[in-house]
This record gives sequence, structure tokens and C-alpha cells, in this order.
Amino acid sequence: MDKNLSKNFPYFNIPYLQSFSLKPKYNDIRKLFALMIKNKRDTNFSLLHKLKNKYRLVIMNDNTFEEKASFVVTPRSVFVTLVISALLLIIGVIYLIAFTSLREYIPGYADINTRRNVIKLLAKTDSLSQEINARDLYLDNLKAVLTGNFKDTTISPEVLKDTSRKFENIIIKPSEEDLAMRKQIEEEEKNSLYFTEKKTPATGISSFFFFVPLNGIVTNQFKATPDHFGVDIVSQRNEAIKAALDGTVTLASWTTDAGNVIQLQHDDNLITIYKHNSVLLKKAGQRVKAGEPIAIVGDSGEQSSGPHLHFELWYNGKAMDPQDYMSF
Repeated sequence: MDKNLSKNFPYFNIPYLQSFSLKPKYNDIRKLFALMIKNKRDTNFSLLHKLKNKYRLVIMNDNTFEEKASFVVTPRSVFVTLVISALLLIIGVIYLIAFTSLREYIPGYADINTRRNVIKLLAKTDSLSQEINARDLYLDNLKAVLTGNFKDTTISPEVLKDTSRKFENIIIKPSEEDLAMRKQIEEEEKNSLYFTEKKTPATGISSFFFFVPLNGIVTNQFKATPDHFGVDIVSQRNEAIKAALDGTVTLASWTTDAGNVIQLQHDDNLITIYKHNSVLLKKAGQRVKAGEPIAIVGDSGEQSSGPHLHFELWYNGKAMDPQDYMSF
């Protein structure tokens, strides 16, 4: 066989192939490829066989060469052991981070209790901010009432809006049962012959709904004598006195006996009088509404023995007991 051919093609070094002529026939070429495939299979088989080979790992004393321990291992067992150890290590690290306090020392992880406290503090801060806004609005309105400088006190929805909850996610929609009940009631009312008779409105002082001018303790009750035609009501200092009914201020002045006095004329010849005030908030000729502040409780006048309100109620020129129509 040609030496150059054997050098360039190693497979021709096989003894069996050296008997081939330089001009191989078709069968010789087929045998050649069969041998090449077989050689490759033997190489792959040898790799798998090496993984199953057994090796002995010996631990010896370096000074005395005494054998301390020995282990029989294979490459496959070593690989499986390393994979299992890596998985156990990963699982252990995940467990330590997820279920122990060690995660607090890892950048980016915070304590669960700390996060919970932060959320609670944010909710309390939002609630306190709303309370402060509402208190400031109340104080501004009270100051405007006491000074008589009324302004637009309409509360903006954004001021008292609860930002801790998402109300836009609440769907307010009547159910099918609710719609059916409404339809049934509408049909019954449509075909009903029932009607209510209008009652004649009550006349006299008992038909009025009085607004309590001042909440407090009655220290001196009504007496039908020239000395005391009303009731004395003791309350906290600087409390606002309110109009008992809608009416017009007919008197707002100061007298020696009663101090600062304000008198209101109401419908149906009804009059209310408020004495011993420290400050009068209305002037004669002004129109007031029921419950509107008209004065501040005080201790003015020679007949006053302390901060209180002397309240009188007159109907058709006759003094009436206020406690018969309102509760202080």
C-alpha cells in the first residue's frame, strides 16, 4: 500500500485495509465506511464505560503514609453527589431568606413588621390630615359667625375625601330583586284608590318648632310676676346664643338692668328676648334664621349675678313659660 495514502488517511493503517488495492472496488468502499462507523461507536462506548469505572480515593498520613480512610467512587456517583449537594444548598439558602430574620441583613429586604407599621402610620397620617382640615374649617366658620364676616363655607369634596380606600371600585347598582320590587310597588301605587286627607294646620304657639337658644342648666324658672318673666340658663362662658325662630331684630341695645339685650319679632305676634349678653352679633332691622347665632352669653347688667342667659317668650302680648315648648 502507498505510504502517502496511509499517512493522510489513518484508517488505512488498519491491517485489514492494508490488503486493499489502490483501486478499491465498490464493496471495499462500503466496508471502509462500515469500519469507520464501528470505530466511532466504540469511542462513544468507551466514554460511557469510563463513567462507570471505579476509582479508589485514599486518605493517607503524609508523614507515615498510613492509610486513614479509603472510598470507592465512580465519576457518575461524584456528579450525582455534586448535583444533589448544590440543590440542597440552594433550597437551604432560599429557606433562610424566606423564613428567618437573616433576610434583614440582605440589601433590598425589609422586616415584615416594619413594613406593616409603615402602612399603619401612613393610614393614621392621612386620617389626621383630614381631621386637621375639618377642624381648621370649623374654626374658620366659627370665627366668621362671631365676627359677622360670612363667606362661602362650602366644603370641597376633596377636603374630606378618604384617600385610604378606593371608592371608585365600588359598584352601586340595584339588583334584579330590587328592580322587581320597585316595579311592583309602582304598579300598586298606580292602580291604588287610596288617598290621604290633608289635615288643617295647627294654629297657636304649639304649632311652632322652636330652636333651643342655649343648652345648659335652668337655674331660675319662669314666674308670672313683674320680676321674672323668663328663665335663666347657665352655660359655659363665651357660648353662642342662637335665634329660637326665624324673625327680625327689633331691638339690639344696652340697658342698665339687663345689659346687652336683643329682641326678635317672629310670625303670629311672637316675640323672644335675650338678656345679659356679653356681645351682640346682630343689629336692629336684620333678618335672622332659626339657629343662627345672635349673641354671646355674658354677665352684663346690674340684675345679673353671673354668666347666664335670661330668655323670655311672649305670645300676643302675654309672657309664656319657655320650658313648656323647648328643653334646655
